[in-house]
Amino acid sequence: MTTIAPYGSWTSPITAQQAAEVGRPPQWTGFVGDEVWWVEPRSTEGGRYTVVRQTPDGPQELLPAPWNARNRVHEYGGQPWTAVDGTLVFTNWDDQRVYAVSVDEQAKPRPLTPEPDRPHGYRYSDLQPGLPGEAWMVRETVTGPHPTDVVRDLVAVTLTGEVRRLGASHHFMTAPHLSPDGRLAAWIGWDHPNMPWDSTELVVAEVQADGTFGPHRVVAGGRDVSVCQVAWDADGSLLALMDPDGWWNLHRLTLSADGMTTKCLFAAEEEHGGPLWTLGLRWFAPLGGEHAGKYVLLRKGRPAVLDPAAGTLTDVDVDLPSWAPSLAARGGRIAGVAAGPKQLGRVVTVDLDAGSAVATLSHPTTELPPAEYLPEPQERFFSGPDGDVPAFVYPPTNPDFAAPEGELPPYVVHVHGGPTSAVSPTADLQIAYLTSRGIGVVAVNYGGSTGYGRAFRNRLRGNWGVVDVADCEAVAKALAAEGTADGKRLGIRGGSAGGYTSALSAVTCTTYAAATIMFPVIDMLGFVEGGTHDFESQYLFGLVGTLPEDRQKYVDRSPITHTDSLACPVLLLQGLEDEVCPPEQAQAFVDAIRGRGIPHAYVAFEGEQHGFRRAESIVTALESELSFYGQVFGFEPAGVPTLRLER
Repeated sequence: MTTIAPYGSWTSPITAQQAAEVGRPPQWTGFVGDEVWWVEPRSTEGGRYTVVRQTPDGPQELLPAPWNARNRVHEYGGQPWTAVDGTLVFTNWDDQRVYAVSVDEQAKPRPLTPEPDRPHGYRYSDLQPGLPGEAWMVRETVTGPHPTDVVRDLVAVTLTGEVRRLGASHHFMTAPHLSPDGRLAAWIGWDHPNMPWDSTELVVAEVQADGTFGPHRVVAGGRDVSVCQVAWDADGSLLALMDPDGWWNLHRLTLSADGMTTKCLFAAEEEHGGPLWTLGLRWFAPLGGEHAGKYVLLRKGRPAVLDPAAGTLTDVDVDLPSWAPSLAARGGRIAGVAAGPKQLGRVVTVDLDAGSAVATLSHPTTELPPAEYLPEPQERFFSGPDGDVPAFVYPPTNPDFAAPEGELPPYVVHVHGGPTSAVSPTADLQIAYLTSRGIGVVAVNYGGSTGYGRAFRNRLRGNWGVVDVADCEAVAKALAAEGTADGKRLGIRGGSAGGYTSALSAVTCTTYAAATIMFPVIDMLGFVEGGTHDFESQYLFGLVGTLPEDRQKYVDRSPITHTDSLACPVLLLQGLEDEVCPPEQAQAFVDAIRGRGIPHAYVAFEGEQHGFRRAESIVTALESELSFYGQVFGFEPAGVPTLRLER
């Protein structure tokens, strides 16, 4: 029987604890021989990450607690492991040192890099195979007390504990990749004020007799061209994902004594790459073996096989539409992390020689609820000020309940972070936690999001705080105008850059009745003038403008400037160890609105960085958000503590 109850008050089998236990999906898949290895999060173990390998007897965890395979280069980290001669080499979060452990022995990991003079003084990331007996990686060295006091170089770390500097080309770099003949190394580099999706350079250097690099030369990329991934092909040519024509497509670079030739292997007005937020992301991989000369790459979120000789790009027939940029391949086998609207992210392999048979190697730490409680995302395009705005609509979904006749549901606009990022239609129990209780969610890929080409990405250049706010508001208003959402019960939520857009929308728009603001940017000037980490310290130069020329734009577009105009209740959620958006940002907003009579709450989390990883933090955040919406939208949420709102 169906129970009639107001939207938001529905009971659901999806608990906050269940959503928290799902945590983050696996990542960083790779082949070691014929085995697939990957990194798997443990949200119920303090949010640590372990390395797992697939054996004939099932998954084997290689790093027991408290080892935590994670690093903080650029604060977002990157590839934390590689295998050298069957030995696992990995970065450990607590001290940021590189360790090694033999996977066939019950041995304790041993450190390979020295203990720094200051905590986390050396950081390593993007671990890749190097010359025999060593791994190559990026090293970040802290040189002073400020977040921007860092330098980077490329280093080799041997299994005997020697650290050898290889060279450096730019302020930011990916780890080098060794050519098949061992003569050359290739990597990607860029400098301020560029971000890696703006302009990067692909460089090549000779590997000298002493194992260091000779002078490097730029072979691709440059102004307004982004190279986001590089790999060597078996024939010694270079493969690079780059966008000289406005779309990340795969190119081949052939080096010779006479120079270099570049050829796009499949030109298409669609993205086969993405933003390099973390070091080591992989959107393509050479298939090799009997499939040499063919490549697997991501196309609209799913794998496809590129055959340049035939001029074809053929989708792989798998019922998993959303794959993470963590592709690996060996012969006819493809490995990666895949998900779908009703499937959480898991490590899978696809065997092209066996009819694209799919094997699941990892399983979520919690069981999904029955599919009928999960919303089916509807991809739609709404009219915005600058053109179409893509979005995924997640309607209220619960087979046990219906709303009273004539009642429209509250809807919350979900603003992704980045802002150079995007949302995809995958199962998300934190969204389902809301929709199964009768609260609709619409996730907006506003102008500036990736996945739609450089022109769409560039809509946000110089316009952060304008385009994102307008696009999200246009979607919210459209849902209300068509009768999908209750126009008087619209909310907005987001974290990081999404927290900024949510905060600015709350103080400059009258469309929203509630705003959930998570680890936000509140004061743009404070953020750019030494208030954030080095990687993003000049990000706003492209998103807003240069300083001091455009200083007034920073003031005008900062939520802190407009707190007197705040007209809706707000909930702020913040990690107290956040180095990207420090807690001082959220605290400044709370201090500015306290005592003004506007309902608000501030929930801070000890031990959390940028985004919440601990299960207990995620539970508190979700239950606080639901209670907040209940008090603002006028319904009684079932089974959650009442969040105390101040005024």
